[in-house]
Amino acid sequence: MRLTLMQYPSAIAQAAQSLSEIDFKMGEVRQHLARLEGNAEMVVAFEAALKNDNQRKARRFEVLQSNPEYDKALTYINRLTADKANATARLEHLRNEFTITKLEFQNTIAQRITGLESRELVGL
Repeated sequence: MRLTLMQYPSAIAQAAQSLSEIDFKMGEVRQHLARLEGNAEMVVAFEAALKNDNQRKARRFEVLQSNPEYDKALTYINRLTADKANATARLEHLRNEFTITKLEFQNTIAQRITGLESRELVGL
């Protein structure tokens, strides 16, 4: 469904707003993931039995994998990433359609003007 020339600005603004909301949600989830990762780091930092970096990394991974919130947050950020890609594509599509519609409108005006000038030259 193609919009009229006057409908595009509000549709583009709405699509941009949707994209902005997705970006905001992604920021919130990233902060939540950072907190969960920080908590895992704290758990690992106070475990004296861990002797080297590889053991600490493995324990950190284990702590994160045992946290259901971490898995949910990862799933959500992945879904938001897909939503953002779709919203970006929608916004670009609207912008491109708007450009085409403007060009078609300008072409129509130019043809009408050219037609009028031709008639004036002929004396109609």
